Amino acid sequence: MTRRAAGVLGALLLVVAWWLVGPAAGGGRAEEPGPLAAQGQITDRVDALSVRAQDVARALDALYDEHRLRLFVVYVQDFSGRSGQEWAEATANRNGLGANDVLLAVATQDRRYGYAADPGGRLSPGQLDDVARVAVEPALRENDWAGAAIGAAEGYGAVLAGRPVPEPVVTPGPPDPGADGTSGADLVLPVVLVAGAAALAAYGYVKRRRRTETRTTPHGGVQPPDFAELDARAGTALVAVDDAVRTSREELGFAVAQFGDEAARPFAEALAYAERELATAFRLRQQVDDGYPADEVTRRAMLEEIAARCADADRRLDEEAAAFDRLRDLERNAPDVLAAAETTPADLSGRVDTADAALVAMRRRYAESAAAPVSSAPEQARERLAFATDNLARAREALPPPPTAETPPGETGATEGGGPRAVPGPGTEGEAVSSAAGAADAVGEGPRGVGAGTGPGTGAVPGAAVAAVHVRAAEGALEQVARLVEAVDRRARELAEAAGKLPGALADAEADLAEAREALKGLPEGAAAVELRGRIARVESVTGDVRRAVDAERYDPVDALRRVEEADAALDEALDRERRDARRARAFLEQALLTARSAVGAADDYVTTHRGAVGSQARTRLAEARRRLAEAQEPEEAQEPEGESPGLGGALRAAQEAGALAREAQGIAEQDVRLHGAAAAGPGGAVLGGILLGGPLDDGARQRGETRAPGRYGGAGTRGRLGGGRF
Repeated sequence: MTRRAAGVLGALLLVVAWWLVGPAAGGGRAEEPGPLAAQGQITDRVDALSVRAQDVARALDALYDEHRLRLFVVYVQDFSGRSGQEWAEATANRNGLGANDVLLAVATQDRRYGYAADPGGRLSPGQLDDVARVAVEPALRENDWAGAAIGAAEGYGAVLAGRPVPEPVVTPGPPDPGADGTSGADLVLPVVLVAGAAALAAYGYVKRRRRTETRTTPHGGVQPPDFAELDARAGTALVAVDDAVRTSREELGFAVAQFGDEAARPFAEALAYAERELATAFRLRQQVDDGYPADEVTRRAMLEEIAARCADADRRLDEEAAAFDRLRDLERNAPDVLAAAETTPADLSGRVDTADAALVAMRRRYAESAAAPVSSAPEQARERLAFATDNLARAREALPPPPTAETPPGETGATEGGGPRAVPGPGTEGEAVSSAAGAADAVGEGPRGVGAGTGPGTGAVPGAAVAAVHVRAAEGALEQVARLVEAVDRRARELAEAAGKLPGALADAEADLAEAREALKGLPEGAAAVELRGRIARVESVTGDVRRAVDAERYDPVDALRRVEEADAALDEALDRERRDARRARAFLEQALLTARSAVGAADDYVTTHRGAVGSQARTRLAEARRRLAEAQEPEEAQEPEGESPGLGGALRAAQEAGALAREAQGIAEQDVRLHGAAAAGPGGAVLGGILLGGPLDDGARQRGETRAPGRYGGAGTRGRLGGGRF
């Protein structure tokens, strides 16, 4: 045996001695949050499951097989003085659980339990509470430790399938399986350690021999995840990073306005890097969705690259989050930032009224489909404006009043106990945080918290931590109000421009029809004649429909222009190519770009203001639409007065594809929102719009003082750092 092996053996024996003596001397171990079991989803430190461990494992496997949700269960003696929720949250964070994971933790001696789930996951707080109340607590009250885990698995499966939570079949068990100090589980480790020490010398030889055999084993010899799991992970990563990029871009705009481009340059560079990585990841996702390439090995590698690029983009944003906080310093600057924000709602209120009037005019003049992309924009803008106004008022309430003759500069106007004045209680329309104390605790002590408290030495006035949460929530809402209003204005301009171009497009199409009919007469019967005849019929049908709609004065100019352009361009392609010139190609491209920009802009607005519900498929189509639109715009400024322009032909196809992809993206996004449900929009649409992170709070959550965090500049690890917990 080598000296290294002997040293390891000695260390193992010391561990065995400590493990056997420690509990007796100390009266039991305090169970700090730690690593989960290396194999499987069950960590049982008190032998609570005993012979029923296999029953629990089957229930967990069934949940994953049916819904791709992993439930981890942990059994310990106590939570080391923490609440069940805190212990579960810390354990989930330490083990890197993600959006498709849930953790159930049970302290058998403490008689407490807790659960943790990602706010961006598929289970809402209300669903988690229902499962806990109906399927978990009844089993725990009867000491049915296995039944609690089985009930949780079956309950989560039921709510994901849209069924009621089933009541568990309870089998009472021992009240405290870890009470005898040295349980069966306690003896497992010493036995394993001694056996490991005995095999240490042999292991050294085997390790050297096997090293060369396993050098090329994929995933380090660990069974790789199946394709469906990789696919789900890639989709989750794309949504999370896309949300982080959008939120970071919004708050970066406030920083630039406040401090200038030069001060914000490092954060703009980090955002640009994340955007490039995300764009590449979306491009790979689109290729996977398109079925290219066909072999699974390459497709798996592409999915792994998507996850890696998303992680890299996330990391880059997270690296700058602390420096960004030092730049904005929302707590120290809360009074000034609040004062600036308070000037915005009045102006936006007038713009919302103007947008509403413009929408009424659109509906009066055009077909309903013309206004459809912005049909709910004014209503949503008013909801978010009310949310912002309410949060600005709450921020003002949290801060001490400005010095007056009655309250000189030395006094803050804080409450008698020294804290900020109370924020109005829960239940109002614009709730961003449920209490001043809750917000301050979350900012100072939340997971991966960056924000400081308001104690001595921080430089922040009393109540600043609470005010910062409300101000940031208001900023996000006001940004979306402006975006929604601009969407209506832009749609009105696009409709007017398309209406102006449509008569010329119709005239060109009808002239091409006449030429095509003449060309058809000279063609012998065959494939070319059949193809030309079909394209002629399409142009005749489209121009006839559009003419009738225009005459009836109830039409959609953007859609009509798109239909005429696509049909005429196809006909033009079927005619003699030698007669085509750059002027005609440019005319087609201009028409296609107008409709493509309109579709991409509408889809981007919709995803941005509904991103709390939109999944990866719609975002992927939108990213590809933006990429194709950028390609189409590259030759737009080229000047080719005579002759054929092959580059313009490629640009035309790219513009048409961009428009089609954007329309598909918006359709998928709208379906996502419908499936999400109106009740999940959150106060003032703030959760639906991604202004507040996570799902909506139900009444029980509000009564428990749970909070929602407004999104900040940063990646997934830091963007929820201001206020709020996981639930």
